[in-house]
Amino acid sequence: MGATAHSAIERSAIKKVSVRLVPFVALMFFVNYLDRTAVSFAEPNGMGQDLALTAAQFGFASGVFFIGYIILEVPSNMALHKFGARRWLARIMVSWGVVALLFTWVQNSEQLYTLRFLLGVAEAGFFPGAILFLSQWVPSRHRTKVLGLFYLAQPLTTVIGAPLAGWFINQHGLFGLEGWRVMFLGVSIPAILLGVVAWFYLIDKPADAKWLTRDEKEWLTAELAAENAGKTGADEKSNHGKEALKAAFTNSRVWILALIYFGFIYGLYALAFFLPTIINGFQEQFGTTFSVMDKALITAIPYLPAAIVLYFWSRHATRHGVHTWHIAGPAVVGGISIPLALYMGSPAATVAVITVTACAIFAALPVFWSVPSQFLTGAAAAAGIALINTAGNVAGFAAGYVTGWLKDFSGAYYLPLFLVGAFMLMSAALMLWLAKRSKDHGAHHGRPLAEVR
Repeated sequence: MGATAHSAIERSAIKKVSVRLVPFVALMFFVNYLDRTAVSFAEPNGMGQDLALTAAQFGFASGVFFIGYIILEVPSNMALHKFGARRWLARIMVSWGVVALLFTWVQNSEQLYTLRFLLGVAEAGFFPGAILFLSQWVPSRHRTKVLGLFYLAQPLTTVIGAPLAGWFINQHGLFGLEGWRVMFLGVSIPAILLGVVAWFYLIDKPADAKWLTRDEKEWLTAELAAENAGKTGADEKSNHGKEALKAAFTNSRVWILALIYFGFIYGLYALAFFLPTIINGFQEQFGTTFSVMDKALITAIPYLPAAIVLYFWSRHATRHGVHTWHIAGPAVVGGISIPLALYMGSPAATVAVITVTACAIFAALPVFWSVPSQFLTGAAAAAGIALINTAGNVAGFAAGYVTGWLKDFSGAYYLPLFLVGAFMLMSAALMLWLAKRSKDHGAHHGRPLAEVR
């Protein structure tokens, strides 16, 4: 078969994967992120007052989700590798949808803590499982593009989800419920329905895809097998549970990437959980008044440009190769911009600077997730990706609790947002160091990060 025919098969196969799988998994991610951040819309719109929550209590409720997630994340991803993404991701979605539904009837802070913890338990493994699933469908040179399309769901969750949450909250009195309870009801049901559909729609590997031609199946299978040869986890022995865990947990690059990801996710969730509350404070700070829907729309503003920047940043990395600055550059921009937001003299200027921060965070994340699969495969990839994402979940817990606690302690958001900036600058420094280390010592430390330069 000639080069032209191979190229046509490659284009056709990648296009079919991008059309058949990526939008559906992205929709799952959309609902996933909306359910876990719905509490941020509920708090300033009645829940905080009804449950008598302090900023620290709300921060703890926001963050305790991640404790349950952390405990079960690595085991969940190992189970996904064993049982297949179709079954496991469907199971996760139905489980978290049922727990999310129960938020409709929460009565006090203790019940809120319990349900947030259980939501984390139910959701454990979804995000790293989705990353692993998509990474197993396309060769590395196409992975940044595919992960970028998948990651669009996260900023778009707020672009679409914030006004949607505002609409639900405005349905106060429906079924005799407060508006914020109606919102929890409305955003939980799609998870259950999507989980049922996922059981029948998803496919675990290219060889089983009836919508691929024989040539496309053979090309994808051969490309992925050739690419995985020589990676950590490629040998049969290391694909068993204990060996896979050892391969991932003893790889220094996995731990460095985990710390880099910690900084990004600390910034992401500090914004996600507290931006609606900060916007709610504009009335006191600037003497402005906004309706529930106004606040929802303002919350969505930073995320639409972030989605656009994410798309073009990922596209550039796909076309020109992943460079260190694709990840470190946005970390620097985000680290500097987020504390500056508090020194702006108007709501518009504040939101503009926060938009820069959101663009920086979302530009880097899909590019970042193309890196682990460059040196991990099989069960070791399942364990390594889950370990890296566990660091993100630690950051998610810390961002919620520490931001709320520091705000109560200091009386303002200056100190907690300076801390956010410091963690993002840490991510930039570690990414630069990792790239230099891989370049200088790759021959002595296994397979180097070939595309990060």
